[in-house]
Amino acid sequence: VRQHREIHVVMGNEACDLDSTVSALALAYFLAQSSPAPKAAFVPVLNIPRADFALRTETTFLLRDRGIPATSLIFRDEIDLGGLHQAGLLSLTLVDHHVLPGADAALEEAVVEVLDHRPLERDRGPPCQVTVEPVGSCATLVTERILQGPPGVLDRTTAALLHGTILLDCINLSPAAGKVTPRDVACVALLEERFPELPARDAVFGALQAAKFDVTGLTTEQMLRKDMKVLSSDEVVVAISGIFEDLETFLRRPGLLQDLEAFCQARGFTGLVAMSVSFNQRHEPTRKLAVFSRQEPLRGTLCRALEEATTPSLLLQPLPSPWPCVAAYAQGNAVATRKKVLPILRAAL
Repeated sequence: VRQHREIHVVMGNEACDLDSTVSALALAYFLAQSSPAPKAAFVPVLNIPRADFALRTETTFLLRDRGIPATSLIFRDEIDLGGLHQAGLLSLTLVDHHVLPGADAALEEAVVEVLDHRPLERDRGPPCQVTVEPVGSCATLVTERILQGPPGVLDRTTAALLHGTILLDCINLSPAAGKVTPRDVACVALLEERFPELPARDAVFGALQAAKFDVTGLTTEQMLRKDMKVLSSDEVVVAISGIFEDLETFLRRPGLLQDLEAFCQARGFTGLVAMSVSFNQRHEPTRKLAVFSRQEPLRGTLCRALEEATTPSLLLQPLPSPWPCVAAYAQGNAVATRKKVLPILRAAL
């Protein structure tokens, strides 16, 4: 900064799941290794405060397993992106998302590239380079990019991070889970061909899945923060949290209603949507969701939008809820992930 060098930040979305984290780390590493006489410093940024990192159990597990210490990572509360941008030093590459949240709107003009795998919700003109492809994992797009680059850049550590991430994201490449595409399968095979010493798929997936669903000792507040996205309109802010235990078990937690109210109040949320998923032996998903808001009109709006959605239809069946301000559903369309539900809720807001 003192030398007025450009800082090129590669950053994932604010849920900061394994896909966002590894995509940012691997792409920043690739850019730093392959850019001709780089003028810029390439910096991967994890889009959460450092204090929240311990909640990303699958990410802490994989990075620890691969010998990457948390001390070598840079978190969102450790870098002043707004200040860098005002100083004219920031370039921003977005991975695993392409719409910055309202609080980051000022950074939009610093975005030079987007690499994402969800449906495009807004256009970006040149000079921004946009790659949006419907694959199961953003890490697949990063792997393709690295494999098209100079030979020798892909090392064993990066390959293992990408390999594990694609397997976890695509539920061990199981077609029954409805996430995997031929490009995900091809990337896993290419990584294994290049690095035959990578551990077996079942072992990698089993260990990461167990780490992801390990919520032992987490408070309700930590559970909701573990995998959270935020949607906002002019009037309301709604959180969408992935829940890593059965929804009925979650709804019966002691003191849940007070916890939900305190969680929303502390962060200025008007409502919250909790989405749970579990998998059977054949990797087939079961999904459920709950809508919480003390404001009946907002709860009604969100419930109607989810019940009446057609792209895709969620095939919701009401479940008994212990609380009048929480509506609960079983989701018949089990392949409709949160990525598919977010645009429905965004349109409703």
